[in-house]
Amino acid sequence: MTKEMKRPISNITQDSIKPLLSNAVEFYTNKNREAHKCIQERDEYINYLESKLSNAKQQQALPVVPDFVAEWIECVKEKNNNALALLDDDNMPDDVNEWLFFQRNDDNIKLILRAWLDGYTVEKPQLFYLVNTLTRQYLYRRDKVSFGEQGYCKDYDDKPLAYCLFTKQEIDSMQTGSYEQIEVEE
Repeated sequence: MTKEMKRPISNITQDSIKPLLSNAVEFYTNKNREAHKCIQERDEYINYLESKLSNAKQQQALPVVPDFVAEWIECVKEKNNNALALLDDDNMPDDVNEWLFFQRNDDNIKLILRAWLDGYTVEKPQLFYLVNTLTRQYLYRRDKVSFGEQGYCKDYDDKPLAYCLFTKQEIDSMQTGSYEQIEVEE
């Protein structure tokens, strides 16, 4: 007994496959777009986090200390590299001692220790000319104890002459009744 075989009839035609194929292509295209959008959002978020991190690093500026404190820090580092020696009253210069302890400012103690650990920048003092209000002459230093007056305080390149410049601290310690303070521009 042989079984007779007939060719199967297919209900699948080219026109019946096109909609299914089209749906599959649309499905994968949409999934590809979604994946691309997720990758783009991830990249934007990474850029955002990196910018926040770099801004946070920039905001952590080095502490600013006066030049005499910077000299003291370097002196202690050269001798024994021990942060506790920064606060040693016996060897400390008077100006540092006053800055740390006599001003009753605990922030200065924190500042010098932070400068030791993180590094520091040296404070640039604001400088002034002193001009006699009557003669319009500039006050200048002859030496540590004597002063004079002259009509100019800049060199040929229009740069201030160092012996004509005074800090606010120096001016406060002097009797400058007839002198006007003129701020030196950088």
